[in-house]
Amino acid sequence: MRTHVNDGLTHEAKLETLQKQLTEAVGALVTGDDWRRALEFAARFRARSFNNTLLICAQHQAAYAEGRVPESFPTYVAGFRQWLSLGRHVDKGQSGYAILAPVTARFASSVPSDGSSWRRLGRGERPRAGETVRSRMVGLRPAHVWDVSQTSGQPLPEQPRATLLTGLAPEGLWDGLADQITARGFGLRLVSTATAIGGANGLTDYATREVSVRMDMDDAAQVKTLAHELGHVMLHGRDNADALLHRGVAEVEAESVALMVGAAHELDTRSYTVPYVASWASSVDGKSAVEVVQSTAERVRTAAATILDALPTSQIADGTPPGLDRRTPVPGPPTRSPEIACRRAVEVTGP
Repeated sequence: MRTHVNDGLTHEAKLETLQKQLTEAVGALVTGDDWRRALEFAARFRARSFNNTLLICAQHQAAYAEGRVPESFPTYVAGFRQWLSLGRHVDKGQSGYAILAPVTARFASSVPSDGSSWRRLGRGERPRAGETVRSRMVGLRPAHVWDVSQTSGQPLPEQPRATLLTGLAPEGLWDGLADQITARGFGLRLVSTATAIGGANGLTDYATREVSVRMDMDDAAQVKTLAHELGHVMLHGRDNADALLHRGVAEVEAESVALMVGAAHELDTRSYTVPYVASWASSVDGKSAVEVVQSTAERVRTAAATILDALPTSQIADGTPPGLDRRTPVPGPPTRSPEIACRRAVEVTGP
């Protein structure tokens, strides 16, 4: 039985309900710990947008409170037909989790460099000879996904878990991060102590296009720092006005990228210190704190997902059931930290 939430609502009402729920959930992310826990949760569902991660989290918590799912932490989520393709079906009485799915349309232009020349193609309409065709998002629509615990059928394949000794870095992570830094035209400089770089653990110099990392730390701290600096390389620089005007924005983004990369490799992220979110989010002119947090979180998720997709390392699952994902993740049992992340991130919307 395929069941949807809010079936009596119009399309516009469903979108409005989702947006309200999302705004309340984002508004709860005001402290360093809340932000860290939400990012740890998002690291396990990085295949989804940050907004949809929060929506899934909130609705799974409600399903758990109602006794419809056995665990408070979701594992894998997919659409109705996707579960069928894996030999599983949605159980009778299980409502899907509403998320925001993009609506795309095709546009054509004979002069692609002229932004005003693009025209939208109708359904079934073919472009004219010599025209370039591109797809663009034109809106959002409600869609539904279900957690694996709401389905029955063929078992999902089990993957072996990577093990990590305290203080050590996951195999291949340093080299993978370093390769991505040099591929973006930055040199990598290893310094003996923090004194050489002004007391910091790492430093990104956009003028000389050089990343420095101190080596008098354990391996895990070194790769965390390298991931932080790669976040700066990818997201900041002279062409990023927000980062130039708001140092806090740049540091939170870079630290958050490192946090997500670390969480995806089951590195202990509790030692990360992320500044008080509201203090910098409320200082950006022309945007509400919720808008800044929302856009920053998605920038972080996108950057972290790009980094993780390019790494040849064993990682935890990204929330996509094995068989539908683009890569072979190494799933592990959920830990208490992401479970807290889910609960804290949606505490204002929970039952």
